[in-house]
Amino acid sequence: MNRAPLHFNAFIWPHGYHESAWRVVDNDVRDVLGLPYYAEIARVAERGLMDAVFLADNLAIAEYRAQYLPQTQFDPISVLSALAGLTQRIGLIGTGSTTYSRPWELARRFATLDHLSGGRAGWNIVTTITPLAAAAFGEESHLGHAERYARAEEFVDAAIRVWDSWEDDAVVGDRESGIWADRNRLHTPRFHGRYHHVEGLLPFPRSPQGRPLLVQAGQSPAGIALSAKYAEMVFSGPASKEAAVAFRTRLRAETATAGRAPDDVSVLPALMITLGGTEEEARERAHELENLASEDFRWQNALYTAGLDPDAYDGDAPLPAELWQDRAAPSSRAEQLFDTARRNPDVPLRALARDLTGGAGQLHFTGTPEQLAVFIGDWQDSGAADGFTIMGSTLPHELTTFVDHVVPILQREGRYRTAYTGSTLREHLGLPRPVRSQ
Repeated sequence: MNRAPLHFNAFIWPHGYHESAWRVVDNDVRDVLGLPYYAEIARVAERGLMDAVFLADNLAIAEYRAQYLPQTQFDPISVLSALAGLTQRIGLIGTGSTTYSRPWELARRFATLDHLSGGRAGWNIVTTITPLAAAAFGEESHLGHAERYARAEEFVDAAIRVWDSWEDDAVVGDRESGIWADRNRLHTPRFHGRYHHVEGLLPFPRSPQGRPLLVQAGQSPAGIALSAKYAEMVFSGPASKEAAVAFRTRLRAETATAGRAPDDVSVLPALMITLGGTEEEARERAHELENLASEDFRWQNALYTAGLDPDAYDGDAPLPAELWQDRAAPSSRAEQLFDTARRNPDVPLRALARDLTGGAGQLHFTGTPEQLAVFIGDWQDSGAADGFTIMGSTLPHELTTFVDHVVPILQREGRYRTAYTGSTLREHLGLPRPVRSQ
């Protein structure tokens, strides 16, 4: 069968994506606060020929999260810039908010990373769900869902203008005439929209990829529309293979409607993995993590990831009906919570959270490397995914096991590369360098 090669990201999270990971790993719990932790994961991922490492971000945290989880929400660009000097080929994807950033400033930071890494930068475009971020940035209120996405679309347009303000051949470096760059090949972006106004050249030439790779994770209609217009990689969180097929089919159709080639967008669903030498060993590892999980954390986290303040609610009471009756959900995650509450209006929050299957880690594979290879191949052949964002339930153990035992199987099956064939993140994905927009 002639199939496109699979693509994989390695999701970096402190000790692992499962909330109990930090309680079972052998590392010192403070190791995640230093560069060596990130460097080890990036090197393992690069040894596995993965497309990129992926750093999420939270601009503000609720206190309950610090109580139950290691908090390492460093600035992604700072971490990825450090990793750029410690790796050679692996892509470097970081999250940047369109709600609490400015287009020119964000464009400069990601283009800097693209230069320093030799063309390996990717921007995960997010609109920021949690209202707690508003206070951190001195804002009196948090924007609603529709306005956040309207601002996001304009934000990306403005950032692209900034990245494209230099022509590719603007630097002439003529020592004899004393001309470093041809001024006629510079084009000051003059972007004036409803939400953003940008003028001013990027203070360095166009970056190796032209623009950082654009990544998006929204699954609401507005999020899918944003992905269809701009995204080159989509990070999704389906609850099942059927849901994944439907999502990818819809995204590809909307991408075509937006005038782009559907094959230029790779869909890499989030997949938490727990692996063992036998299925029984893997299940025991997963069982240990679940036994240590906190019920108090889970109901509060369900609210937080839906954009609500968990301190304003009682875990032993149902979700107030005024939240989900005749009210539009502020996010796709909130819609999942509201739907669950509608079906169970009298169930206390802590019990409601037990049945909630939303979020990036909802798809959890437990088994052997051989079984995971079969799972991945089935999803690829079914049109559910172009690969996965691998979220080890514990790190670095799960990622190392994936690289050492799953990758060779996929390579033997002809599903996965046996060497990097390019040096940039776009080349890993088979994407051309984009032509300037102006």
